[in-house]
Amino acid sequence: MIQLRNIRKVYQTGFNRLEVLKGIDLDIQAGEFASIMGSSGSGKSTLLNIIGILDEYDKGDYHLDGTLIKELSQTAAAQYRNRFIGFVFQSFNLLPFKTALDNVALPLYYQKIERQKRQKMALEYLDMVGLADWAEHLPTQLSGGQQQRVAIARALITQPKVILADEPTGALDTKTSYEVMQLFKKVNQEGITVIIVTHEKDISDMTRRIIRLRDGMIEPESESGQIPATPSSAS
Repeated sequence: MIQLRNIRKVYQTGFNRLEVLKGIDLDIQAGEFASIMGSSGSGKSTLLNIIGILDEYDKGDYHLDGTLIKELSQTAAAQYRNRFIGFVFQSFNLLPFKTALDNVALPLYYQKIERQKRQKMALEYLDMVGLADWAEHLPTQLSGGQQQRVAIARALITQPKVILADEPTGALDTKTSYEVMQLFKKVNQEGITVIIVTHEKDISDMTRRIIRLRDGMIEPESESGQIPATPSSAS
């Protein structure tokens, strides 16, 4: 589904030239559950943004589901992104003045789906992540874990083929992080490709494939796949 060949990315600021990705070759098959791991500055978020068609690459080829992304116009790229990819971010990116229900329904608004249908679908997806009873609450009335579940429901409502998550557990405690990872595992078991960027080893160990970046290059890979039991709450 995802094929990258010799992907290079350079950021130029004045006379300063920073090569962030230095020839990435990567294949990710449909239905994989993978993590991209690396230290700060290794290029992992840049790589995720290129896969998510949020950032352009300078050299190489990127095919998503058989389509060469570099040849797409901005409009076509946006349409392709909206059709194939759902995003989850560390900071949740929820609208603070909208209820959980309205936040989840928002992507359907941009698809011009009528209000009654999109609210019905949003409630179904909130129920899927265990938050149907919190549908009318604002983000400020939710815990961090609940906000991330809302964000995951919002990412899923367009029925994407790929979920891209950038440090989705970075703002959460360990117990809540493991609960969120269990939710990603469930999503993946339903056939959706899940790719998570993280710097946390215990989180990457929960995925079935670990892609390690160092200085803009991919290191030899190892495999995992065991999601540890959720730790009990502190008394």
